[in-house]
Amino acid sequence: MRLLIVEDEPTLGQQLRNALEGAGYAVDLATDGEEGLYLGSNEQYDAIILDLGLPEIDGLTVLDRWRKEGKVTPVLVLTARDSWSDKVAGLDAGADDYVAKPFQTEELIARLRALIRRASGNASAELTAGDIRLDTRSGKVTRGGEPVKLTAQEYKLLSYLLHHKGKVVSRTELIEHIYDQDFDRDSNTIEVFVTRIRKKLGADVITTIRGLGYSLEEPADA
Repeated sequence: MRLLIVEDEPTLGQQLRNALEGAGYAVDLATDGEEGLYLGSNEQYDAIILDLGLPEIDGLTVLDRWRKEGKVTPVLVLTARDSWSDKVAGLDAGADDYVAKPFQTEELIARLRALIRRASGNASAELTAGDIRLDTRSGKVTRGGEPVKLTAQEYKLLSYLLHHKGKVVSRTELIEHIYDQDFDRDSNTIEVFVTRIRKKLGADVITTIRGLGYSLEEPADA
């Protein structure tokens, strides 16, 4: 899953980026409203963390422009503590949730997980396909109740496919959603990770749709 942080306070922005990368996300960081608006409009993200008090263009204006462009990416806004007017304004502008500063990083990550799940139609914190289970809270993957060890990138790819179970996901979409903007998009590593996941979870877990991409389906006998 790929996230965008738009935060002008350098220390907080980097702390958030480190924490979210440690939780398994690919993260881009913008330090002002202009850069944030551009990235949110032109790159693909699964969720965005948006500070309201930004230089160049304020956060409410950025959010309003995204929504007028038709962007439906879940947005969590950061507001000043006890500023109920900021919370109301953010929600009215199209935010999906908010966290007041200062906040606990664990709460912010939990709220992001919930936003991403809801956006893809998943209510539970546990994603499943047959006897494969991925717990988004702990990051653990099991098959038939037995733990399966995946690398960070294998986990990201499996998580994205499980979030979009039953849909055909192109190679380009996978690259856009599991890597940050600096990744070499001509790389063939997606194919490598798919092969590795099949070896660990079963050859039939991911289907290649020739010319279109990959699909993870619920087994017919599930």
